[in-house]
Amino acid sequence: MHRCLQLAANGLGSTYPNPLVGCVIVHQGKIIGEGWHRKAGEAHAEVNAIDSVEDKALLDDSELYVNLEPCSHHGRTPPCADLIVKMGIPRVFIGSLDDNAEVNGTGVARLEKNGCQVTTGILEKECRELNRRFFTFHSQKRPYIILKWAESADGFLFPSENRAEEKGPVWISNEYSRQLVHKWRAEEVAILVGTRTALQDDPSLTVREVKGNSILRLVIDRQGRSDWASKVFQSGFQTIVFAGKNDHPGSVPGELKKNVRIEELDFSASLPEQIADFLYSEEVQSLIIEGGALTLNSFIKAGLWDEARIFKGEIRFNGGISAPNLPGEPSNEKMIGRDRLLFHRKMKK
Repeated sequence: MHRCLQLAANGLGSTYPNPLVGCVIVHQGKIIGEGWHRKAGEAHAEVNAIDSVEDKALLDDSELYVNLEPCSHHGRTPPCADLIVKMGIPRVFIGSLDDNAEVNGTGVARLEKNGCQVTTGILEKECRELNRRFFTFHSQKRPYIILKWAESADGFLFPSENRAEEKGPVWISNEYSRQLVHKWRAEEVAILVGTRTALQDDPSLTVREVKGNSILRLVIDRQGRSDWASKVFQSGFQTIVFAGKNDHPGSVPGELKKNVRIEELDFSASLPEQIADFLYSEEVQSLIIEGGALTLNSFIKAGLWDEARIFKGEIRFNGGISAPNLPGEPSNEKMIGRDRLLFHRKMKK
């Protein structure tokens, strides 16, 4: 099962909306086949693992290991449970059941009905952790939410109000940390920033430092101040602007209409819940929030976050816009060059 998890992780960032799945086939203690789900619409892990077995005659005396319950419904590919039965594999070991209503135990039931010996709950905690985005989306009806920011050694996101007149980012973290952030972006579905970050930093919010898929970009525009010349609108990828009904940035210019759209929210009510509900309706399974302070703090206050990744640099601002405060201590930390990277996980009630 550890090997299944290793294989499954290869698909991070490319299988959405499908989960991460790895599969290993064992005959008399030796691995004879393995595979993982590489991309939505392509073969599932079980299919790839079975296809990799050179001598199919060994399958009727083999064991199949998979970190997530085999599917039992027809989607873009046939049910994996049916294939396992067809190939005569007698023993199946499963890490975790699938919360998706289309599966949720029916895969196990189909296998057992056709004579397979099924064992579940193998490294279940680790299997659910790997697919935490998928499970959060289906069980909590919202995307899995990651907070990310960089703060100075003395706890500030931004040096001072006076600096706001100068457009462009203020770098706190080093180039290696910034490259890691691009890797993270490639692993998620959407990215969100507030108005001030969009105007002040003029970010592209794209994946440039690593190879990866484009990410859905979201901008909160509380007062209708969007500048259509900003990089976030110009780079050809999809962007959604959350605007107020009365404070509106105006119609999207013709040349941008293909990639930019406006969604109206009620700014007199809680934005985090509205954004989470909207993203669920759009089937967005994961969201990374990169600022600024108002946006980050609003999600923290609403309790709508799952993990936080915080870079703490060496520079000191001696004042400015304070970084958010999270309850509890970091669950883990590491060094990226001379930057400290702190990981927080939201405590479950």
